[in-house]
Amino acid sequence: MSKFILGRKLGMTTIYDEKKGALNVTLIECEPNAISLIRTAEKDGYNAVQVSIKKNKKGNYKKEFRTGDKNELKTGDFVTIEGFQPGDKVKISGISKAKGFQGVMKRHGFKGAPHSHGHKHDWRAPGSIGAQAPQRVIKGMRMAGRMGGKRSTTSNLKVVYADIEKNIIGIRGAVPGVAGRIVEIVKK
Repeated sequence: MSKFILGRKLGMTTIYDEKKGALNVTLIECEPNAISLIRTAEKDGYNAVQVSIKKNKKGNYKKEFRTGDKNELKTGDFVTIEGFQPGDKVKISGISKAKGFQGVMKRHGFKGAPHSHGHKHDWRAPGSIGAQAPQRVIKGMRMAGRMGGKRSTTSNLKVVYADIEKNIIGIRGAVPGVAGRIVEIVKK
């Protein structure tokens, strides 16, 4: 059965390792997650566990994780960070930082127009957006618009720090989302 937990991103810091030197680490606080629902293959057609964590004063955040054939967990049990050890590879999912309405240079990495040869005020403009034949803008054309604020997953991150007493996991590298947002951690 794979290990999984929900946590709240605290932010980034630097931890010094004697072998590798300075490591950029994202700290995630993982309070014990309550198991709120068990799904079985006989009843639901698949095996899964639903865990919940306190989102704010008013409600909880619930997420369902698929499990293997056997499921030893019961409703009312708690999932803790004891299943995660330094050196484990994990996959982390969450809602990325929202950047608002952005132009094509920031949103899609366009180069921009040259600053000479007849260009006066359109250095950051997208350029031509359509062909002559269909006489319309084709769906999927990269243009300015809202950037970020969508579900994002980062794979193959390594656990470098685990404090069971404080319920904090240190992940090497960047994790999607702003500080305080709930993320999902799955051991590979």
